[in-house]
Amino acid sequence: MKTKTRVAIQGIKASFHEEAAYKFFGKEIQTVECNSFKETCDKLEQKDADFVVMAIENSIAGSLLPNYTLIRDYGFSVVGEVYLAIQLHLMALPGVKFEDIKTVTSHPIAIRQCVDFFYDYPHINIVESNDTAACAKRIKDENLTDTMAIANSLAAELYGLNVLERRVESNKKNYTRFLILKKERTDEGKEINKASICFQVGHKPGSLAMVLNIFAEQEVSLTKIQSLPVLGKRNEYYFYVDLEWPSTEKYDKAIRKTLKYTSNFNILGEYQKNDTV
Repeated sequence: MKTKTRVAIQGIKASFHEEAAYKFFGKEIQTVECNSFKETCDKLEQKDADFVVMAIENSIAGSLLPNYTLIRDYGFSVVGEVYLAIQLHLMALPGVKFEDIKTVTSHPIAIRQCVDFFYDYPHINIVESNDTAACAKRIKDENLTDTMAIANSLAAELYGLNVLERRVESNKKNYTRFLILKKERTDEGKEINKASICFQVGHKPGSLAMVLNIFAEQEVSLTKIQSLPVLGKRNEYYFYVDLEWPSTEKYDKAIRKTLKYTSNFNILGEYQKNDTV
């Protein structure tokens, strides 16, 4: 019997992380539920999981900055990416009507993404919780007849809830990008056309511009640049950069030249671009 691929996710079953895992790997996987992003990394480090699916940025809420540090500190390899459309629905127990609702509960970010909808319902009490799917599960477990959750359709299906209102998010072009992490870099046999790197530059005028010009000269596109302070060191920063290129030769040449002008240079991962939402 073939062993299922074990994928660590932040949250419980039917969370957006599990939905992203299904989109990337297919449904024949075993998801490993974790309470925090650090716990997902610990599971991978301890070989209790084969991969981690980790959210890295949302089109509305922005980057999840602590996750960049986790990836670098644990030394994991980025082996893929997946973009997931974030569609948020209101759900409650079967038989419960919208007019019965006194409370709505969800993750703070999900609540913020639906705030426009609730302007018309000031009598509904909004309660923040740690996970969208966990809110749906709690309604089922505690038989809450006056409460609805904001979550995805996967949660409604798994926990037997009825969807009262669909697509209540304010921005319908809401998506989250997830990275696929593995303990060690391996050749997955796919075309490599994207990379995530990390480096520091000297604290003098033009240091970063010099590095960026190297990539421009080799026609390597920078699709994202994120800076984070180096802990305990004033005016020093890590730069996290995502790259795409027209030819591997030009990418390789750009990396070789960049090494001369950077310190603590690290290729976090080379993988296949996968940005279909």
